Amino acid sequence: MSDLSDPALVEISLTSDARPADKTKSEGGEVTNPKALVMGEQSTRKLVVCAAGIFICYFYYGILQEKITKGKYGEGDNTEKFTFTLSLVFVQCIINSIYARIAMMFFTKERDTTPKRLFAVCSLTYLGAMLASNHSLQHVAYPTQVLGKSIKPIPVMILGVLFAGKRYPLAKYFCVLLIVTGVALFMYKDKKVVAHSENKSLIGMGEILLLISLTLDGLTGASQDRMRSFHKTGANSMMLFVNLFSVLWLGIGLVATGEIFSFISFASRYPSVLFNMISFSLASALGQMFIFMTVTSFGPLTCSIITTTRKFFTILASVLIFQNPMSSRQWLGTSLVFVGLGLDSVYGKERKKTTS
Repeated sequence: MSDLSDPALVEISLTSDARPADKTKSEGGEVTNPKALVMGEQSTRKLVVCAAGIFICYFYYGILQEKITKGKYGEGDNTEKFTFTLSLVFVQCIINSIYARIAMMFFTKERDTTPKRLFAVCSLTYLGAMLASNHSLQHVAYPTQVLGKSIKPIPVMILGVLFAGKRYPLAKYFCVLLIVTGVALFMYKDKKVVAHSENKSLIGMGEILLLISLTLDGLTGASQDRMRSFHKTGANSMMLFVNLFSVLWLGIGLVATGEIFSFISFASRYPSVLFNMISFSLASALGQMFIFMTVTSFGPLTCSIITTTRKFFTILASVLIFQNPMSSRQWLGTSLVFVGLGLDSVYGKERKKTTS
């Protein structure tokens, strides 16, 4: 589990329970049981519902995130920008905590033996990754942010090898090469563009924040792997306590920086922003419910394919709705990234240790 705010929330900690279809034998050979056919139809319908739920929730999530962070508030010379990243993440962590608590009541009971101090430490890198990711939208276009966060498996893999002693198949390294190539094509700035830019730099503040976010994601994933190696750690309890500690740190930060007072004043002038922030957080939490259903019913592979596909369509929607133009080179880079992610979902899984 690498980022509790991401659709990959429960994909890693759960495993699929694939069962062969029920069959019954007859004189003519093996015939499918009619009951299995009915269950198959129900399973297909459930998959459609889960996939639609993930697409709709996170499509709405992406639209609201861009609307909140990139939107203009006010009219004429009194136009303002949303700069309250701490407040946005604060609301999201509160909603995530509430969702996790409800999930612990209704889903399978988990016995968690992880010391709370480990959750407190993990929450620092988790929180830093969320803040850097959201704040990067003040400097880069939304498609860049989505694509940048899509390469999260790379720092998770690198730090997993360095600190957790993990080993990966050769296919995974090939997938990583595709992803890196795609990102390089997407991020590359033409000489003409660089010459006309104010800072004349190949990498700006937005890209730096994305790199920080990805590094912190990798550290979060490594710390979570270590927790699950030495303790019995449940997905929902991890989500609950990491978000609760994040709410604590953010509460301190909001008061210490004075942002809480500025945000209250901003929200009183534009009440719609508070509604959008709550809706944004609820869409994320509801999407995680559909992810949980998909992983437990169809396995992490199916869920990974669905979430990877929806990210591509999120970028497409951003281009169409918010008019974020992309060059043919950037589209090629985007395609390579998602091809690499798709192949990684199928062929790049970590080798499991076998015991005799």
